[in-house]
Amino acid sequence: MSRYCSRPTATPRTGAAESMEAYLHEFTNMLLRWLHVIAAIAWIGESIYFVMLDNSLRTPKDESARRRGVAGEMWAVHGGGFYHNQKYATSPEGLPDDLHWSYWKAYTTWLSGFALFVLLYMANPAFYLVNPDSAWAWAAGLSGWQVNLLALAFLLLGWVVYNELCKRLSPNMERDGLLSLAVAVMIVIVAYLSTQLFSGRAAFLLTGAVMATAMSANVFFWIIPGQRRMVKAMRAGETPDPLDGKRGKQRSVHNTYFTLPVVLLMISNHYAFLYTHEHAWLLMALFIIAGALIRQFFVVMHAGKIQSAYPVAGAALILVSLWLAMPQGGGSDTARAAGYGPSLEEVHAIVTERCVTCHSQSPSQPGFASPPAGVAYDTQAQLQQLMARTKQVVASGYMPLGNMTQMTEAERATIAAWSQ
Repeated sequence: MSRYCSRPTATPRTGAAESMEAYLHEFTNMLLRWLHVIAAIAWIGESIYFVMLDNSLRTPKDESARRRGVAGEMWAVHGGGFYHNQKYATSPEGLPDDLHWSYWKAYTTWLSGFALFVLLYMANPAFYLVNPDSAWAWAAGLSGWQVNLLALAFLLLGWVVYNELCKRLSPNMERDGLLSLAVAVMIVIVAYLSTQLFSGRAAFLLTGAVMATAMSANVFFWIIPGQRRMVKAMRAGETPDPLDGKRGKQRSVHNTYFTLPVVLLMISNHYAFLYTHEHAWLLMALFIIAGALIRQFFVVMHAGKIQSAYPVAGAALILVSLWLAMPQGGGSDTARAAGYGPSLEEVHAIVTERCVTCHSQSPSQPGFASPPAGVAYDTQAQLQQLMARTKQVVASGYMPLGNMTQMTEAERATIAAWSQ
């Protein structure tokens, strides 16, 4: 997700113009990514804080507080000061006008993330979205605009299915256990479908984006509107609809368990062993479930309970992922047994021909201002340092992207057999 390949243009441009375009593209990428990370930290941090606060509340000891409708309170110390948080079960007297609302962080996170997706993936779908190795021939043969539409439909349908599950399985928040199981199954299905429809790196990103879209849409369509109706009723002296509060709590709980998996999926593009694996969807599912289990440990801990089974189960799933993704012996061992092992010089000659047009300190591929992901193969020493990573992404077929430089199977086998 860190760089892009330029699209053909109708009229030739000067090298200076291309360099300036690449620079502005990269600068925009940096600013959007910065904004996205800042907004996500603020949103997730606030979400985690309020879950902690809600689970840490204790019945107030002061009788006057209970008469005012205070259902729970928490005393805390932080930064040299003491804080007294109170939660009202009924309409508080004199509801203030300056209520703190939590929504712009959620919207900014989603909008900046979607802008990044458009800038980096949808601008070059043939390289970053199309899955030429898909078992489904129609998916492997999609054109750029077709796979772009498919990606948008994937996000939209993900939200629609999730929302319908919530409305149909637990409309009154009385069967949330069943709903949670159904949502978990849905996410596993999303993980599988994404790896069939899109390239590996995009599949991880889009699975995370489905969850992130559900999180933001929960805020936009359910949590905030429900809260606004509650506030309006309180100020009119009416009794708020209790379903608004329950529904907001339900969707907030879902958002809580999505947070850790989404963060991992958003950084997964840095780790080729994940998205190039034969069973990438299974790795994805294991990490998603592990993240939810670990999050559950902290949720119950704030309620005063220590249930170590949750992090132990999460760690077990991560260990299963470690074992599943572990490189298998073969390539270089077989080559050595046969008395053949390509030299560093041979491998560097292949890489120079097939990879250095992009992966160089001075890329010759139009539109590149710097080496993608900071990976350069200008010297043999640089290649040697990146040996394991290079073998993995080449053997998996992920690189070169879209095989734009026409690397042959024989050349891939040579790189896979390299062991020096």
